[in-house]
Amino acid sequence: MILINLLPHREAARKRKREAFFAALGVAALVGGLMGGAVYSWYQAQIAAQQSKNTFLKTEITRLEGQIKEIATLQAEIAALRARQNAVEDLQGNRNLPVYLLDELVKQLPDGVYVNSMKQENQTVLLTGVAQSNERVSELLRNLANNSRWLTKPELVEITAGSITLSSRDQRRVSNFSMRVALKRASEQKKATDPAAASSAATSASAPKPVPAVSAPAKV
Repeated sequence: MILINLLPHREAARKRKREAFFAALGVAALVGGLMGGAVYSWYQAQIAAQQSKNTFLKTEITRLEGQIKEIATLQAEIAALRARQNAVEDLQGNRNLPVYLLDELVKQLPDGVYVNSMKQENQTVLLTGVAQSNERVSELLRNLANNSRWLTKPELVEITAGSITLSSRDQRRVSNFSMRVALKRASEQKKATDPAAASSAATSASAPKPVPAVSAPAKV
């Protein structure tokens, strides 16, 4: 017996393929949607964590900026206090500068040099005087440059020849001079003397101590 299928089997096969295709497409869309949601959720979690970190950093930065402002204010106050302290110390130390100036002039003036006038402007002293010769003026310059603790940087402004009358028959040639010299401040003198004292103390401490001599017993 021969069976003949008169149904449209090709349309049924195409329909089954189409249904399988749409089912696979739906599954793929579902999987894609789930993966996209998972990735989106992960990114959102990362963004939220980063925003939390940013908020924490902003809070800490604001707190540190406040501390920096407080430190800057404290540093300004400390600098102002130090400036006041230095000003007071300078005033106290500079009270004796005229005494030191006169004392140094007495020590450093060579024989045959006389000071007629002295004028001080800030830390510069202008000296005018009379010397027996130019060599005496040169000696005064050397003394002020090398031997004085309080006077430094002498500068000869002018030297001219002159004469003085000792009696009606005695006239002598002299040298009229004017010079500038710098007067050290008390703080500068302290800075100059402290390293010298420290180095001398270190030298004396490192120097070997003398061994006492032992005398031999006298023979009878």
